[in-house]
Amino acid sequence: MVISLTTDFGDGDGYVGTMKGVMARIAPGVPFVDITHAIEPQAVAEAAYVLWTSLPYFPPDSVHLAVVDPGVGTARRAIASLTEWGVLVGPDNGVFTYVWAAATPRLTVALENPAFRLSEVSATFHGRDVFAPAAAHIAAGVPLEAFGPAVADPVRLPVPRLDVVAGGLRGAVLAIDRFGNAITSIGRLIWAGPRLRLAPAFGQALSATLDVDAATVMAGTRVLGPVRRTYDEVRAGQALAIIGSAGMLEIAVNRGHAAQELGLGIGDTVSLVG
Repeated sequence: MVISLTTDFGDGDGYVGTMKGVMARIAPGVPFVDITHAIEPQAVAEAAYVLWTSLPYFPPDSVHLAVVDPGVGTARRAIASLTEWGVLVGPDNGVFTYVWAAATPRLTVALENPAFRLSEVSATFHGRDVFAPAAAHIAAGVPLEAFGPAVADPVRLPVPRLDVVAGGLRGAVLAIDRFGNAITSIGRLIWAGPRLRLAPAFGQALSATLDVDAATVMAGTRVLGPVRRTYDEVRAGQALAIIGSAGMLEIAVNRGHAAQELGLGIGDTVSLVG
């Protein structure tokens, strides 16, 4: 049993440490794992992607606390959701969308029982007052049914853009990692000898197979050439397309920052044709 944390709080303030302190008082001895606190502020879709790539590698009895919450203090619900990847705790704003596409929720409840919150709940720090106590109580063995009523209609983000078009695939930039790689919605891609096969991702039932030698990647109007297996297949400073560790097509610059050097941003169109 572990409690993971994913937030947009950064490491310059005491917010993350405060949440851990709250949880340590309720569930002493439960270890914490920081997935990241470097999500861009209010970037719910980025957090959803990070959770989707990270949670399969945790023990299935983990509790995953995600606080990227631009609607804090509003009428948006606070929820906990049981899946085969563990229990998800956070705001009902779509942050768990991509996880749910791969690990169907078995039970989702609203966190309404005041017994499992702090006695005073601020309008601006539900991570400390609502979500951290709930995560700790769940880790300590409190059943989800004790927290509040079942939620049948949790908020879900739109499915990431991915179109099978004549001769290839068209998607968009989903996230930019700290190396400047532009991670796209084209995937999951699997090497199959001389071909690339599209496997299901985000619950999409799409299929396609492309010839590796004929396939060409375009970011906007810029032609990047074929999909590479490693960064060093091109010279330092050269742009390339590569399949990342999550199976998604990524745009990179060998020993450089692709997003800055190519002017790529979230939502920009990327194509894989051939």
